[in-house]
Amino acid sequence: MSHSRVPVRHSLVTRLLVTSVLIAIAATVSTAWLATRTATRAINQEQGRSLTDDKGVYDMLVAYAATHPDWSGVATLINARAAKLDRRITLTTEDRQVIVESAPGASLRVARPSAVVDPLNLDLGLTAGSARIDSRATGPYRLTSAERAILRKAADDEVACLRRADLDGRITESPSGRSTVTPAPGTPSDLRTRCRGLTTDLVTAREQKALTSLARATARCAGLDASTQLKIGPDFTPVLSAVAVIPRPVPAEQVGGPPITPRLRSCLEKSRRTQLQPYVAPPALLFVTDPGQGVDRTTFTLSRENTVRIIGVTGAVLLATIAATVLIGRRLVGPLRALTEAADRQAPVAVGGRDEIGYLARALNASVERRDRAEAQRRAMVGDVAHELRTPLTNIRSWLEAAQDDLAPTDGQLLALLHEEATQLQHIIDDLGDLAASDAGTLRVHAAPTAVRDLVTQVVESHREGARAAGVTLTIDVQGEPVVRADAVRLRQVIGNLVSNGIRHTPPGGTVTVAAHGTTIAVRDTGAGIAPEHLSRVFDRFWRADESRSRTTGGSGLGLAISRKLVEAHGGTIDVSSRLGQGAEFVVRLPPQNV
Repeated sequence: MSHSRVPVRHSLVTRLLVTSVLIAIAATVSTAWLATRTATRAINQEQGRSLTDDKGVYDMLVAYAATHPDWSGVATLINARAAKLDRRITLTTEDRQVIVESAPGASLRVARPSAVVDPLNLDLGLTAGSARIDSRATGPYRLTSAERAILRKAADDEVACLRRADLDGRITESPSGRSTVTPAPGTPSDLRTRCRGLTTDLVTAREQKALTSLARATARCAGLDASTQLKIGPDFTPVLSAVAVIPRPVPAEQVGGPPITPRLRSCLEKSRRTQLQPYVAPPALLFVTDPGQGVDRTTFTLSRENTVRIIGVTGAVLLATIAATVLIGRRLVGPLRALTEAADRQAPVAVGGRDEIGYLARALNASVERRDRAEAQRRAMVGDVAHELRTPLTNIRSWLEAAQDDLAPTDGQLLALLHEEATQLQHIIDDLGDLAASDAGTLRVHAAPTAVRDLVTQVVESHREGARAAGVTLTIDVQGEPVVRADAVRLRQVIGNLVSNGIRHTPPGGTVTVAAHGTTIAVRDTGAGIAPEHLSRVFDRFWRADESRSRTTGGSGLGLAISRKLVEAHGGTIDVSSRLGQGAEFVVRLPPQNV
């Protein structure tokens, strides 16, 4: 292939150049945009002074909202924090109506709020947590002093139970007033369950009422049927159990019950929000700004100097990219041209590197080797086919010419000889057809449940007379009643090929055994065996251990090759093991019936 036959627009250098330029443009534009955005963000952060200050204001207001039903008393907190931070703090409704502000200032109608204060839908970017509902929003779960004392006593009992086993635990109190125990690391689960079951599994009447209401609302939202009971623990963990079957609810994965689906968890969170809403302040927008400005953000405008600088850097990057691309492209095109010329000559090419082009060169060399090997195999196969077909055709022609010249009587014996040769010729043609179908991918098997014992019995009985004539004993060893999913006709062909092969290579007085168990079928003989150097060629086409190529001792040379193809068509494998003088064993392994 000449170089001029490749259009410039299709050249690898052109494509690399266009691709690199596009990448460079995209990279430089993205970098410029990113730099602008970064600078703008830095200005915003500088105007906001400190994200820590904003987070502190947010946490303060969330804590207030979680424990108050409205914002009526928040002004004192906001004024004190604004004076400490020297900031203007404004709290508005979601439609931008001012609730309270620490100092008057510009309108916030179009300003971006610092955060949305909602204890039932926390800003995870500010809290750095995973819970959407603030734990301080307790609502109907807030315990009285008497209830707190009862649960504290239960927690003390649990710690005492742990200490009796030389372990310890830490008592913490939740915002609702519930005392819980955290066992020391390494506490056995059975001991933890026993101590916990005696004490802090207690649920107060106030909590039980609220949890029951929450469970009913969650069940309605999730569409649970009457056969499934939903209970919610004090830690708001959902538990499903079958009604009137499991006396004590346990997690669904322990009883095989309905799973805790994402929909159920979503409904639980939604129902909690609805239940807590009357007890918390409504959502509000928080603005933390400079006292003299209405917003905490500004715009970033490029100066002429910065614009020229960015354009200059972009141009330099483009020029560098173009130069590098041309150099790299030339280095790439050189080896590719060598590969093209080698492919035109259909000759191997020298491998000069370990990069992609080196791999391509190796692949091309391997392709050339495979082509040469395939061509040699094709020539050998044509010769083998011609040899196999020549013998029966020559015999048929000889007998017919002898009969035509009245040198042989046209009696039943002649017809039997001609029929035998025609049968052998048809057998070879059929074998070649099976191999051709396998090579073309059109060999099909019609798999169905097949009783191995019946199939093996049929094969053995069909070869019984031939074995008797050869002085060979045929035996069957089938364990149980195995059933495989296979094409019975094709599988009989496989076993028949192996049995006839065993009979052919077993001397008089020997034994051929067909054994089966599970999905494995084995054919063993006590013949001469196969030399180790020949085992790898047993399944090659037209190969015979007998170098004399006699059909009497070697068959057509296609039986084992066809057997392997048929077994592979079933999704199985066939292997051979042998030692000289000790016979051979062919093992067919089929996939399980449910595959």
